[in-house]
Amino acid sequence: MLCNIIISQEMHQTQPVIFNPDFFVEKLRHERPQVFTELLLSNITRLIDLPGAEFSQLQGEADLKLPVSTGFLRLPSFLKRKEKGVIFGAPLTEEGIAQIYQLIEYLGKNLHVEGLFRVPGNSIRQQALREMLNGGADIDLESGDYYPHDVATLLKIFLGELPEPLLTHRHYHAHLKIAEMTLLDEKGNKTCVPNKERQIEALQLLFMLLPPANRALLKLLLDLLYQTAKQQDKNKMSAFNLALMFAPHIIWPKNVTANDLQDNLNKLNNGIAFLIKHSQKLFRAPPYIKDHARMLFAGSNTPQSKDDMALYTGAVSRGLLSSKRNSDEQCGGEQQHTHEALRDLFIHVSHMPESAKKKKLIRQFNKQGTPVRELSKPSNPKHSRSRSFGGLIKVCFSFKFMQLY
Repeated sequence: MLCNIIISQEMHQTQPVIFNPDFFVEKLRHERPQVFTELLLSNITRLIDLPGAEFSQLQGEADLKLPVSTGFLRLPSFLKRKEKGVIFGAPLTEEGIAQIYQLIEYLGKNLHVEGLFRVPGNSIRQQALREMLNGGADIDLESGDYYPHDVATLLKIFLGELPEPLLTHRHYHAHLKIAEMTLLDEKGNKTCVPNKERQIEALQLLFMLLPPANRALLKLLLDLLYQTAKQQDKNKMSAFNLALMFAPHIIWPKNVTANDLQDNLNKLNNGIAFLIKHSQKLFRAPPYIKDHARMLFAGSNTPQSKDDMALYTGAVSRGLLSSKRNSDEQCGGEQQHTHEALRDLFIHVSHMPESAKKKKLIRQFNKQGTPVRELSKPSNPKHSRSRSFGGLIKVCFSFKFMQLY
């Protein structure tokens, strides 16, 4: 079963059914963004001590103070090429993520390859693949024309060419502070032992402040790297080795070298390794955030507007996915974060105004076997599991007894 939800015919319509404990958090983000942001920031400052300037930077109220390059940073001409309307070198968008997901999906099937993300691919094949992605093409990576090292290198190039790091410049100093969190001894002095519980809590809060597109791609990427590290006996790529490959692309400030980062280099590398190892816990709202959000909306029993219903629909989708995750974990499956990120992205795209771009994105999702499907689309046996789950979600929406506290 894809969903561990049993619907009883004797269930009264007035009985509240909560599918996703994060629903009220999403409702708070959507309806009261300022309250949502202040709630997260107040708890972040409770966990980490950010000086005034760095806290203002996290809020977006101050100019960024980042390491500056002291040398001549020369990029290969291959990385400098910019064409109009491309996804490489452009701000992160839903369309860009939909295209790049083709690479992520392919790599997820080739995690056993030794030196994945470390061994460079062929530059000519990468250039051809890059141009196809920029053109919005659907690529058959199983054709044999491309190899895992080509695809892995191109994924790093895409991340490296984003106008700002995936984890954003605003969050740079916060990540450094989180890396410094350690346990205290009996006398209250700092030890060298990381305080993993508080680090995870701080990262959960920080990730909730990321732009939606960054958060969605980060989920996909960290899940891929987590699965890669699990097969390090075959691919020789541990979480720390992967962190060395990806830290320059997702957290280093732009146009700096390792020398510019000085003492912070180890913190950044260890920080990314920590994200990979604990990625399965980082995209959940802390319990007290869920409780606070629920209490704010305690008097609202049903969606009151079209936007509210759209948000409710998205929350139910993610709630059903959580039920699927529990079932998959019992069977040994660990693909939940990939599905969550894709579902969040699909929901965002589905609420875009009707346009040719929206239709193209929907087609791209359908081709990639995204868990949320349009009912009118024919079933593809290759992705029958994803499609049937999407159909289940659509059916669940129709039940009238779905109400909120």
